[in-house]
Amino acid sequence: MAEDKWLLDTGPLVALLHRGDQDHEACADFFAHFRGILLTTEPVLTESMFLLNRLAGGASSCLEFFIRGGAVLVPLTQQSLIRCNALMAKYADVPMDFADASLVALAQEARIKNIFTLDHRGFEIFRFSKESRFIIVP
Repeated sequence: MAEDKWLLDTGPLVALLHRGDQDHEACADFFAHFRGILLTTEPVLTESMFLLNRLAGGASSCLEFFIRGGAVLVPLTQQSLIRCNALMAKYADVPMDFADASLVALAQEARIKNIFTLDHRGFEIFRFSKESRFIIVP
C-alpha cells in the first residue's frame, strides 16, 4: 500500500488487539502490509479501551499501540466539536455516534477519504464532503 494517511476506527483497532475477534485475521493482515500513517481521535481511543477492558491487559495493549506510534491521535478542537454536533444531528437516523462523528470531522479537516473501519453500513452513508464517499477497508 502506498504511503498515505488513513483514518482508524474503533472496530479494526479492537480486532487487531483481540485475537479472539472474528475480524482479527483480516485486520492483522491489513496492519502487516500498511505503510502509511493512521490518524484517529480520542473518542476512538476511549471507545476502544472500553471494549478491550473486558480482556486481561486489553486496555493496556490499546494504550501501548499508541505509545509505540501505531496511530497518531489528533485532538479535537472547538470547531471539531461543533462539526461533530452537526454531523450527529444530520446522521441521527443511521445512527452516528461521537467516535464516528469525530472521524468524519477529521476527514473533512485533513481532507482524508481513506478509512480503516468495520462499520461499512455507516461509512458507506457518511460523507466527508457533499459528493465524496469514503474509501473503506477491509
